[in-house]
Amino acid sequence: MNKKTLSFFKKWAMAIRPSSLLLSSSSVIIGIGMAFGDGIGHWPSAICALVGAWLLQMLVNLVNDHGDLEKGADKEGDFDPMRGILVGVISLKEMRQAILIVIFLLLFPCAYLISRASWPILLVALCSVAAAIFYTAGKKPLGYIGLGDLLVFIFFGPVAVAGTYFVQTHEMNLAVVLAGIAPGLLAVGVLTINNIRDHARDQSVNKKTLVVRLGKDFGRREYVFSVFIACIMPFIIFILTRQHLGTVLASGAYFLAFPAISIVLRDSETQIMNQAIGITVQVCLIYSVIFSAGWFF
Repeated sequence: MNKKTLSFFKKWAMAIRPSSLLLSSSSVIIGIGMAFGDGIGHWPSAICALVGAWLLQMLVNLVNDHGDLEKGADKEGDFDPMRGILVGVISLKEMRQAILIVIFLLLFPCAYLISRASWPILLVALCSVAAAIFYTAGKKPLGYIGLGDLLVFIFFGPVAVAGTYFVQTHEMNLAVVLAGIAPGLLAVGVLTINNIRDHARDQSVNKKTLVVRLGKDFGRREYVFSVFIACIMPFIIFILTRQHLGTVLASGAYFLAFPAISIVLRDSETQIMNQAIGITVQVCLIYSVIFSAGWFF
């Protein structure tokens, strides 16, 4: 890689990882679909929620790269595609500046959403930014003590779906909270694959993920469990509400996850595990689109 000729766009794409934005979009899509399916959606709030989710995901990626590199959890050659900060095309100083810029940009959608929905969204915004920063930053990063799975589930799942719904409608109900479980679990699935892949390196730098604490076999079971429960959630919601039968079609996404399940159960090699991550992200997005469309019926 020619570090001098690498374009500005390419080097920051390495850091931002645009494909990861698909995962953060999924829960927002469900919140938007449910609000409009209930006839009380609000486009300005929906757009701000989506932009806010993208910026928050960018913040997570930048802080993670910075924090993991400082702590020795990431090394050049570990990732494909390569991360810019690892190969020296992005300095730690530039990464810190980028983190501050993203936080500044995040203020704009957050300010609008807070003006719409008052203190509950202010609390969600503050907790989300704090979780993003302290996941790998600080003396005892949350991701290094085994809390990553729980945080990912909460903020990619019920919080994101319910928050997106609430800023549009100023209302809340059990179905909306339950609908957040599936994207939250699928996000946990993505993290679990990552932790299985990185088990040896995480163990060497004392990054105590659940996979490091409980072993790869636990991680494999966690992944299969997360995908399975995610894909039966539409049936559970329909049984409880007796409405929106169309959402059960989203459970078909489970079959699309079979190749990833097969990979996770038999392998931990980097390239193959990266394929499983990509498949799981796609499953999450497809699931969210089908569920959202089904909420109209």
